[in-house]
Parts: sequence; C-alpha cells; structure tokens
Amino acid sequence: MTTHPPSAPPTLEDVARVAGVSRATVSRVVNSVRNVDPKLRETVERAIAATGYVPNRAARSLVTRRTGGVALVVSEPDRHVEAFGGVFGDPFFGRVVEGVVAHLRPQGLHPLLMLVDSDEEREKLVPKLRQEQVSGVLLISLHPAEDPLPRMLTDAGVPTALFARPGRPAPVSYVDVAHQDGARLAADRLVARGCHRVATIAGPAGTPAGQDRLAGFRDAMARHGHAYVAVAEGDFTEHGGERAMERLLAEEPALDGLFVANDLMAYGALTVLREAGRRVPDDVAVIGFDDSRVALSCRPRLTTVRQPVEEMGAAMARMVLERMADPERRAESVIFDPELVLRDSA
Repeated sequence: MTTHPPSAPPTLEDVARVAGVSRATVSRVVNSVRNVDPKLRETVERAIAATGYVPNRAARSLVTRRTGGVALVVSEPDRHVEAFGGVFGDPFFGRVVEGVVAHLRPQGLHPLLMLVDSDEEREKLVPKLRQEQVSGVLLISLHPAEDPLPRMLTDAGVPTALFARPGRPAPVSYVDVAHQDGARLAADRLVARGCHRVATIAGPAGTPAGQDRLAGFRDAMARHGHAYVAVAEGDFTEHGGERAMERLLAEEPALDGLFVANDLMAYGALTVLREAGRRVPDDVAVIGFDDSRVALSCRPRLTTVRQPVEEMGAAMARMVLERMADPERRAESVIFDPELVLRDSA
C-alpha cells in the first residue's frame, strides 16, 4: 500500500496570496492589531476561511506578548565576562534599568538580561531570542560605533530599541540626549566663571556620545574666543579619568577649567587634582556629564550636565512594546534635552 505525505498546512503567505495583500497585513489581522482598514481586514478574514489557515499559537504569542518576553541586551565587543562587573558597577546602567523596569512592570513584563561580548555571541543572539520566546529587545551597546547588532536584529525582524544613536545606519528606534547641547552648557558655565585655560577629558573617540560631547564643547569654546582646548581621551571609567587628568596636568599645568565627558571620569579627575594640590573650584572648576549618583559622592559635589536616563529607559521600553504590537510601525527617535545641575565644583 502506498502512502502519501499529508499536504502542508496553509501559511500566512498562502492567505496573503489569496487576499491579494502583503504578508505583513495578514500578520496584523491575525494578531488583532487595531489600525487595519476594515475592508482589508474583511478581505483577509475571508481568505483565512477559504484557505483553512490556523494561526500558530506559539508564533502568535511572540507578537501579542501573551507569553513572549523582552530582553535587555548589553553588547560589548571583545570583552571578557569578568569585566562586566564594571558595567553593573556603573550607576548609569542602573538608572537605565530602573527606567525600563518602571515602564515594563505595569505591563506584567520583566526583562531578561543577556550579555553579549563577542562576535560568536552576536551570531547566536537571534536564535537564542527565539528559543527563549523573546519578542522584543532593548539594546545597550557600549561601543555603538562598531556594533553590528542593531542591523542584525532589524534584519531578523526583531522589534528593537537602542539606548543612544547607532554608530552604523540601521532602521532601529532609539533614544538619546542632545550631547552637543549639553557640552555647550558646560562651556558656557566655565566661561561665565572666568576660566581662561580650559581643557576637557573626552569620551572614547569610537562612540557617538564621545564624539558629540567633544565637538559641542570645542564649538562652544571657539564661539567664546578660545581657539584651542587641550584634550585627553578617556574611556568613561574612573581609572580612565585619572590617567587622562594626569596627561592634561602635564600638558596644561595651569588649567583652571575642566569639562569631563561623564561623572565617573570626573570622579577620577578630582582625585588626581586633589593629589596635585589643585583646589576645586578655587583653582580649577570641574563639570561632569550624566548627573549620576557619583556626582553626589564627589568632594566637592559635582556640577554636571544631567541627562534624564530613567525617562530615556522608559521611552525605549515604550518603543519596543509599540513595535511588538505593530511590526510595520516605522522606526522613531526621541532626543531628550540636557540640563546643567549646579553644585560645588563649578
């Protein structure tokens, strides 16, 4: 007796072909997305009945979030696992998580934390997300200029939102702060205090934030008549701030104004200035960037440029949920305004 394999069950593509619409439109009808034209919805529903298509519940759950989840992915190229302690020790990261969780918790969602620190791990990420039934990704890339993950995730159709502008062009939603505007606030404050020998500890040149804060500060100082600003590059860590401050003091021992591209490096810079016998703010006015909890731990307390990190994390979470509900929703960007917070150091 000869047996014949059963015919394959109808797919979304079959329904789309019968209805004369795109696969994405069928997906939106199947997943009860609200903003579908009623006539299109009726056409698709007739095609579903004609083909006998039965939605795959497991696949559908990834879109509707009934059982799917959201992952908070921290990406760092070529980084050893033990070095991630530096990430969790950075108060900036904690503030991002705080904003994300505050938005997701009322939705009954709790983010799954995933660390990616190599090209091999990046290649495995999308299959791992599917295995874990993760339907959306909140991506924090520590070196966004070189990170391929935003493009990889969008190419795979994974709803994604990124903290900070991607270094490589990709149709991905992101939140960021107006870095150059924040750096200008710092420059204006130092000039208003009468600083004449101004320097800066910049962030890593390979990061958009490092580039933008340096460019904004240089531009603002030039507008104030300062043709040259001494620069030492740091790495956004306390130790990096110490090393950069040592280099600046060797080049400009009489500097009287300093802008540091984040609070952690400013903390390190203040340590070196204190050891060198330079009083803050009497001899050197110092301004940081972030307004993290570190700013309050500094002695003197740090004047800094605030970025509303918690609100940015919440906005990132909102973007992902909206993209999960409507896969055809266009990528969007939300840029937050910085604010200068005056304390004792400048």
